[in-house]
Amino acid sequence: MRAFVCAGSWPQWVPGSPGRHGPSGKGDGAHAEKRKIADQVIEELTTHTWIEEKIFYPAAREADPDTKDDVLESVEKHHVVLWMLSELKDLDPADERFDAKMTVLMENVRHHVEEEENEWFPDVRKAMGRNRLTELGEQMEAAKKKAPGEPLAVPSADQ
Repeated sequence: MRAFVCAGSWPQWVPGSPGRHGPSGKGDGAHAEKRKIADQVIEELTTHTWIEEKIFYPAAREADPDTKDDVLESVEKHHVVLWMLSELKDLDPADERFDAKMTVLMENVRHHVEEEENEWFPDVRKAMGRNRLTELGEQMEAAKKKAPGEPLAVPSADQ
């Protein structure tokens, strides 16, 4: 697996992503489905941010030192997302703020992904080359097992 497949792919379970929309409505069934989706979002984004910060971003900065500011900005965006994830983790789906918080989270994530993929990933892709990207992707895939389950355990959450 190449690094950009691992780092930049858009998960199909993300509400509002192509082919997937979050549940609408109220009631126990809708709330249970919202909780299930939120828990999956929390798990996947926590893992994703940890892998990027521990493996991908250092490799990107090494391959293309001009990405320093982009990486630092991305880590700050992770900080915001991780705190939102920690809030969602404890928020009841019946709470009137739940849908709004999930919407803002997904807007932030979409913006972050688009910015990375369009503005600086192409330069890193070129600087690394196919073999290094494949190697990095394998490291990132293997690291998923080591990622913390708690959003606030990701380094940028504490910065």
